[in-house]
Amino acid sequence: MSAIPSEKLEPPRVGATLQALRQAQGLSLDELSRRAGVSKSMLSQIERNQANPTVAVVWRLANALRVELSELLGGERPAAPPIEVVAAHSTPGLSSPDGQCRLRILGPIELAGQFEWYELTVQPGGALESAAHEPGSREHLSVLVGELEVTVAGGKQQVKTGETARYAVDGAHAIRNPGKKPATALLVVLHA
Repeated sequence: MSAIPSEKLEPPRVGATLQALRQAQGLSLDELSRRAGVSKSMLSQIERNQANPTVAVVWRLANALRVELSELLGGERPAAPPIEVVAAHSTPGLSSPDGQCRLRILGPIELAGQFEWYELTVQPGGALESAAHEPGSREHLSVLVGELEVTVAGGKQQVKTGETARYAVDGAHAIRNPGKKPATALLVVLHA
């Protein structure tokens, strides 16, 4: 008789594999739900590892994705596509409450809080005002069109088309558009 290990065995986590397979095939949660006969909310919970699917559900998902059951259970990880393209309409964005500033989130969500990059558009007279980030954090602002003004640690600097400003952001800081036309820039945030 063999001994059972004293450590707790956990069921395989299929969430990341399911999500990667679904995205590699360009399927929405709705489409996979329809194909597999599994509710969209259940699929979402499985992908976030908030629910452990039954064998029957995993089998239906594998058939709907046209992969082996073992691949979905983690026997093999799907290969990432050589080039991943995010459609313009799928790029998330944020606007300031007054609508004068717009940030398009260009970096992948898994890097948030470490390394982030944005396309920043500031309307004339608009300002993106930010609270302090973690000590040691820095921003890099490269102006593509127009002119922006960076205010940080009591200093103020104009940044023109083609120029890049690099500055510490462990205190309150702001990016303003003093011009008469919208300005666009790439904003990179390096967290400590």
